[in-house]
Amino acid sequence: MGQKVHPKGLRLGIVYNWGSRWFFSQKKLYRDSLHSDLVMRKDLMKKYSYTSVTQVDIERAINKITVIIYSVKPGMIIGRGGKGLEEVKKFVSAHLKTPKKAKEIKIDLKIEPVKKPYVNAYYVAQSVADKLVRNFPHRGVVHNTMDRVMESGAKGVKIQLGGRIAGAEISRREKYFQGTIPTSTIREEVDFARYPALTKSGYVGVKVWICK
Repeated sequence: MGQKVHPKGLRLGIVYNWGSRWFFSQKKLYRDSLHSDLVMRKDLMKKYSYTSVTQVDIERAINKITVIIYSVKPGMIIGRGGKGLEEVKKFVSAHLKTPKKAKEIKIDLKIEPVKKPYVNAYYVAQSVADKLVRNFPHRGVVHNTMDRVMESGAKGVKIQLGGRIAGAEISRREKYFQGTIPTSTIREEVDFARYPALTKSGYVGVKVWICK
């Protein structure tokens, strides 16, 4: 079961909340809002990747949109005197489907800090991928990362690499464990993320499970 189901999808509504929180009964509104959310989340995470953004939550009301950005370095997004927030607001309004109504919609921004980055699966996956891109030895990177995760207070961690690891001719998968990862226990808070590392010999996929 642990291999077939997305660990976060399995726990939605029980341990985790939805990333987009709104409901529109009109089919077109629903479709447009969903697509807008997906593109906005992807672009925000790409644009502010240098601040280690781990999650973007979007809440919508009729004339209001609230964007909650979780970042390891929130000060870099906010900027001096809050200049960065204006930039984010412009970026969000450009992603709203109807430009005429974009002025009417009130945009509310919340920048939340990630207090324990090494207990966040997305941040861990991103840091492992960045080191693999810079040609660090993969086993050393994984073991050092797992030690830091356990020191941060996690119950267990599992990291899986897949692809042409260390430039090998044939692609393979490698799994590393520390502590306990109960993938079938719905009440356990298991954080999961995947991140691609584009190395010289092709993509190496990084998957991370962290039991909090």
